[in-house]
Amino acid sequence: MARDLEIGLLRSFVTAVRAGSISRAATALGHTQPALSQQLRKLESVVGRPLLHRSTSGVSPTRAGEELLPYADRILALAAQALTETGRALSGHCGVGLLEDLAASQLPQALADLAHVHPGTTLEVLSLPKASTREAYDAGRIQLVLDEVPDLPGPPRWTVRRPLVWAVGQGVDVTADPLPVVLFSNTCSWRTSVLETLERTDRRWRVAFESNSLVSVLAAVRAGLGVAALMPPNVEPAMACHDADALPALPDVELGLARHPRTEGDPLIDAVETALRRMI
Repeated sequence: MARDLEIGLLRSFVTAVRAGSISRAATALGHTQPALSQQLRKLESVVGRPLLHRSTSGVSPTRAGEELLPYADRILALAAQALTETGRALSGHCGVGLLEDLAASQLPQALADLAHVHPGTTLEVLSLPKASTREAYDAGRIQLVLDEVPDLPGPPRWTVRRPLVWAVGQGVDVTADPLPVVLFSNTCSWRTSVLETLERTDRRWRVAFESNSLVSVLAAVRAGLGVAALMPPNVEPAMACHDADALPALPDVELGLARHPRTEGDPLIDAVETALRRMI
């Protein structure tokens, strides 16, 4: 008998992973927590493997969950596009400025799928420093920016909070004193809030490595130089922290989308914004 992946079950799974908590995911979906837990167990039964690590501090994907996540994201995005874009031809150019941590996730793939459905469009995704993003936004090269709220070039049309999780390098002792930390070198609310969390919990730390590049930060964690605070989609299975009580709970990141005011009513920009909002 063929096994089917139900859209509703995949949506429950993706929402739980993004929220980092079954209770927060249940609230976002308008479900009760027991009902959502039942849906997640049903999906695990269909897949035949556990998809989530469950602890008192929340949930994180297992290796099987990490493998399923990009497929679930694409299935949900394509299903939404099929409902809204069928029969409508879009054309033109849309530039999107993305926080590097988002550009490394499944968002660019969702935009690529949209471009495939509408071959008359040109979609450009850029991850630039704050000042360069502002210049591209003001010049009209970028119409949409999805970034941390303080770094947006204009007022946010909408905002969303997303969790940070610890990524642990192979062989790193998470009880070490001081704790070796891998950081982003740019001055930002993200770096500041992580360090404030460590200070607030009286956790001694030292900077083991820092870089302004996500690729370099991930490489440092892979090399076992320390721990880093990342968004869940960028944490590789081997980096998952399975001792949730060993490290302090991290704050959420507030993301927002800014849209250039001259693009109001543009159907292509509308479609791209909708795709970004559904994915994030």
